[in-house]
Amino acid sequence: MTNKYPNLLSPITLAGVSFRNRIFSAPMGGTDITPDCCIGPKTTKFYELRAKGGAAAVTVSECVVHETDGSHMFRLNLSTPGSLPSFTYTADAIRRHGCMPSVELSHSGQFGGTYLADKNKQHNLVQWGPSARVREDGVEVKELTKDLIDDIVRSYGETAALAKRAGFEMVMIHGGHGWLINQFLSPLFNHRSDEYGGSFENRVRFAVEVVKSVREAVGPKFPIEFRMSGDEFVDGGYHLDDGIKIAQAVEDYVDLIHVSAGTYQKTFGITHPSWFEPHGRNVYLAAEIKKHVNKPVATIGGLNDPEMLEEIIASGKADVVEMARALLADPQLPNKITEGREEEIVRCLRCYTCMAERAATFTRRCTVNPLIGREDEGLGEIMPAPVKRKVLVVGGGPGGLYAAYTAARRGHQVILCEASAEIGGLLKGEEALPPKFEMFQLGGTYATLARKAGVEIRLNTRVDADYVKKEAPDALIVAAGSSPMVPPIPGLRESSCMIVAEDYYLKKDQVGENVVVLGGGLVGCELAAVLGDQGKKVHVVEMRDELCPDANVRYRPLLMNKMKEVGIQVHTGCTCKNITDDKVIGETKDGEQVEIQADSILCALGLKPNTDIVEELRGLAPQFASIGNCVRPNTITYAVYQSYHAALDIH
Repeated sequence: MTNKYPNLLSPITLAGVSFRNRIFSAPMGGTDITPDCCIGPKTTKFYELRAKGGAAAVTVSECVVHETDGSHMFRLNLSTPGSLPSFTYTADAIRRHGCMPSVELSHSGQFGGTYLADKNKQHNLVQWGPSARVREDGVEVKELTKDLIDDIVRSYGETAALAKRAGFEMVMIHGGHGWLINQFLSPLFNHRSDEYGGSFENRVRFAVEVVKSVREAVGPKFPIEFRMSGDEFVDGGYHLDDGIKIAQAVEDYVDLIHVSAGTYQKTFGITHPSWFEPHGRNVYLAAEIKKHVNKPVATIGGLNDPEMLEEIIASGKADVVEMARALLADPQLPNKITEGREEEIVRCLRCYTCMAERAATFTRRCTVNPLIGREDEGLGEIMPAPVKRKVLVVGGGPGGLYAAYTAARRGHQVILCEASAEIGGLLKGEEALPPKFEMFQLGGTYATLARKAGVEIRLNTRVDADYVKKEAPDALIVAAGSSPMVPPIPGLRESSCMIVAEDYYLKKDQVGENVVVLGGGLVGCELAAVLGDQGKKVHVVEMRDELCPDANVRYRPLLMNKMKEVGIQVHTGCTCKNITDDKVIGETKDGEQVEIQADSILCALGLKPNTDIVEELRGLAPQFASIGNCVRPNTITYAVYQSYHAALDIH
C-alpha cells in the first residue's frame, strides 16, 4: 500500500522508547473523577479508545502532584486506596493496544480545584501561587514559601516515579496554560523579589528544578515531555522570545518540548482554537522554538487535516503533532490515515460541546461522536444484530445519516430517503460560513460512512404513508427535520429583501451592505459575525435581554467577542414591530421606537418541528422512532446521540 504520509506515520524514538507514529493524543480530562481523586472506569475506557484508534501516545490528564493544589484532577498518591491501581489499570488499557501511556503532572497553583468533584472542598481551598494577590473572582491567593516550593518540586519527582511504577512509559510536565509552573515563568503572575522572581533566570528557576527532580526520579531511559506556552498572548505576560529561552532552559532534562499557547482564563480561544482561528494557528510557535533547541518539538492547536499534519512534520516545523478534540470527534483518525481512509475522518467542529459539558454536568459529550463519555456502557463496539431487519430512514440530515450508518453497521438492510437533491439537512447552509466549514463537511462524511456501510440513499424522494406501505420496512426512523419560522410581523413576509437565515447559503450574493438580523440566538449571532467579518454594517434585533443564551458556556464568550470585534450593533430587549421597504422598526421594553436602515433582512427567528410527517408515518412499521428536530429543534449533538441509540434499539 502506498503511504501518502510517510513522515507523519514514521516512528520516533524518545529516550530509547519507540512510538509507532508522530500522532500523540494530548491530555484531555476524564469524566468520573472520584471524590478521593482516583480514575474511574469510564475514564479508563475514555483513554483506551484513543489507544485503539492508532495514536502513538495517549496522555492522561491531569495528575496533580501536591496537596496545595487541592486536586485539579486526579491524584496519584499511595496514601489514597485505589489511586495506584486505578492508574495501573489505565496504563494497561492504553499499552495493550501498542500505544504508549503517558501521564500529565500538574499543579494548578492559584487556580487549584477547578474540576474537584467535592465542590464544598473546592470553595474552601487555600489557593497558592508564586505571589500573593486577589483573583478576578475575589478569591485570595497566598504566596508560596520557599519550604513549600521545595516540597512541591520534590513531589513532582515522587509522582513521576509512581507513574513509572504504575506502568506509564512517559510523563508530561505541564508548564503552560497558566498553571503553577507557567505562573512562575510569567511576569503577569510572578511578582516575587527572591530568587524565584524578577529576572528571567529567576522566573525559570522553578521549572528547571521541577524537570531536574523528575529526571532524577525516573532515570535516563524514560521519556519526559515538557508542555509549555510558546507565547502567553496577554499584556503583561511573556512572548515568543521568552518562550524560546524557556525551551532552552529545560531541554537538557527533557526529551520532547510540547509547544502550546496562552494562559488560563485569558486566552481560551487561542489555547483551544475556536473556529474563528485558522487551523494550526499555534504551529509557528513550535517551528520557531525548534530552530533554537536540539530536542524534538511537538505542536498542537486545531489540527485535524492529514495533509497539514504531514506538511508540519515533513517541513521540519515539528517532530510530533498532538491533538485533543480531534481525537474525541474521531478516535480512529490515526488508523484511518494509516489505512488510506482519510475521507472517512469525522472532523472536529471546534464547537466546545466537549468542554462545555464538563463545565455543566462534569461529564463528556461530543457533538459528532455519541460514544464519548459513555465508553463503558457496552455500546462502543457495534455488534451484529441477531435478526436482520429492513430499515427505512426518512431524512438526510445529520441525525438520519448517523442512524442509517449505525443500523447498516449492525447488518440491517437500510434505505435512507431524502426529499431534496442533496443530503446534509441544515448542515448544507454552513457551506456559506467559512469558519464552520467542518460542519458543512460533516454531512458529506456521514454520507460516505453510510454508503460504505451499505446504506442505499435515495435523493429527491419524499416519503408519505403510501411510500412506507409500499416499502414495508420492519423499522422506521423519522428524522424529517424542521422548518424556519417566519412570524406574522407586518411587512416581513412581503419584503423583497428578506432572506430566511437557513437559505442564506443560496442567496448570499443578494445580501447588501446594511443588514438587519432578526433574532439573536445562535444562528443569528453566528450569521451576524460572519457578515460583520465581511465588512458589512450589521444590526441584531433580539427581544430577549441577552444574546445567544442557547450557546454553550465555552463558546458564547468567544462569539460575543467576535461580534464586538467586527462591530455588530446589538438591540436587545427590542421587538420587531414592522418592516418597510428600507427599514426595520422595533420597539424597546420602555416603548421607545427604534428605526434601522436595511437593504437586507435576515430572519433567524427559530425553527418549528416537522411534526406532520411524524404523525402521518407513526404506526406504519412494527418498530418506529422519531429523532432530532422533527421532535424538538435542538442541537446536532442531540440529533446524533438520539439517532445512534434509535439504530441500536432496532431488534
